Amino acid sequence: MTSDVQLATRPADVSARDRVDAAKNLVVSFVLNGKPLSVAVAPTELLADTLREGLGLTGTKVACGTGDCGTCTAILDGEAVRSCLMLTAMVAGKTVETIEGLAGESDIHPIQQAFIDTGAVQCGYCTPGMILAAKALLDENPKPSADDIKEAISGNLCRCTGYTKIIEAIDKVANAVA
Repeated sequence: MTSDVQLATRPADVSARDRVDAAKNLVVSFVLNGKPLSVAVAPTELLADTLREGLGLTGTKVACGTGDCGTCTAILDGEAVRSCLMLTAMVAGKTVETIEGLAGESDIHPIQQAFIDTGAVQCGYCTPGMILAAKALLDENPKPSADDIKEAISGNLCRCTGYTKIIEAIDKVANAVA
């Protein structure tokens, strides 16, 4: 069995933004939004930085940098995680989903639509993290109670909506008739 984390030994393995010695970088292989990917990163690089700066996926926000606000939320193997607290090397061999991977080719995800329909989107800064926290919840528990919803988003801060519309949006998806 091969390791999903390897030392990058060739300068070509190092991205232009990493101006460090190639021998000090790791090549981390994982699945991102359904597609296999390998990236060369410094051993101390955070997943949030890899997603935003290295891969251009700016839906992942970095606000507090301490895991308290939830704007950096990503889904790792089905669980909502704070990407500002995770080293990129920790996702080796795993599956990562960001807000950019949620929508289909021609339409948006039902959770995204529910956020729009209920007015749960205000300034939008917390929205990607909230939507991913909701997706992780609904994937695990398709019919959550109001308390389940509140707990699932409890690590995501919003200063605009007061949470009522966000909870309503998640509940709308959970109770949608297929």
